[in-house]
Amino acid sequence: MNPNKALWEKGDFTRIAASMRESGAALVNTLGVTNGLSVLDLGCGDGTTALPAARLGANVLGVDIARNLVEAGNKRAKDEGLTNCKFQEGDASDLRDLQDRTFDLVVSVFGAMFAPKPFEVTKEMVRVTRRGGRIVMGNWIPNDPTLVAQILRISSSYSPSPPEGFISPMTWGVETNVIERFGGAGIPKEKISFVKDTYTFNFRGSPSEFVAAFRNYYGPTMNAFEAAEKNNRAADLQRELDALFTSQNQSTANDRTSIPATFLRVAVAV
Repeated sequence: MNPNKALWEKGDFTRIAASMRESGAALVNTLGVTNGLSVLDLGCGDGTTALPAARLGANVLGVDIARNLVEAGNKRAKDEGLTNCKFQEGDASDLRDLQDRTFDLVVSVFGAMFAPKPFEVTKEMVRVTRRGGRIVMGNWIPNDPTLVAQILRISSSYSPSPPEGFISPMTWGVETNVIERFGGAGIPKEKISFVKDTYTFNFRGSPSEFVAAFRNYYGPTMNAFEAAEKNNRAADLQRELDALFTSQNQSTANDRTSIPATFLRVAVAV
């Protein structure tokens, strides 16, 4: 199996995505989505940004490499009666099923950044976007002190070295890399803009319960714990994550966790 597919089909990312719904909808509300707009959500998961766009009247296609997330997204759309939103399996670096210049807006929020071939990803995103259309990405930032960058940093310190040629998804959080990658797809840097934005995770439970959700359901963290257990270091990993989540929690309620995370928001005019 494709390693990236295996990673995201592992566990149940919908359990984490549940904490991302409010910020996903808030982000979509800033994108100028209008009735009838044709939108591609790439690396869509189970619809954290796809469904809010559909609720605003856009015609949305969500594409994700994980079959279980595609199935979950289609179920969510059906349950809401959103006939203008559908999900299908696909690889962000090879959108062979999608025709050129099809979409007014291509969105990828913490999705396509995890595909292993970044230059192929940008070529595909540009290819399927109509001229005059837009691409918007949300990418985590390497070495950022907030939640997700730190989860991935901590997890990687307990995991085996990546294979030769591996390109970290966190490189998408560096502006010069983004400019280079879209430049390879024919987009001049003047048409690319950046802003640092905040995405808040809102979880119904304590910080330690939120850590447990990552340990049990989030592929990268699951892999880190499996590797740590082999080295008798799982307790150390648990302590590091517990400390991280507790220190960054901004909720004062005992049964709620609210943690903001900084990300790089990329806007591309095609």
